[in-house]
Amino acid sequence: MTNALMYEVLKTIQQQTQRMDLTLGEVKLELQAIRGHQLAIQQDISVIYSRLGSIELRFDSIERRLGSSEPAH
Repeated sequence: MTNALMYEVLKTIQQQTQRMDLTLGEVKLELQAIRGHQLAIQQDISVIYSRLGSIELRFDSIERRLGSSEPAH
């Protein structure tokens, strides 16, 4: 194997490695975006549960005022 051939092989390997580095960087950015969306969804769900809890409390209070015999649970 000549030095010129070895040099060409090494250049090709280096180019492929650089492309892989760029692709890995893109994948990392996409994962960060997904994590951000996941966090937003978790926060939305938390707000929904909180609102649902307050609605249940209001509903129970209304039932008590109306003299209903059984709670909604």
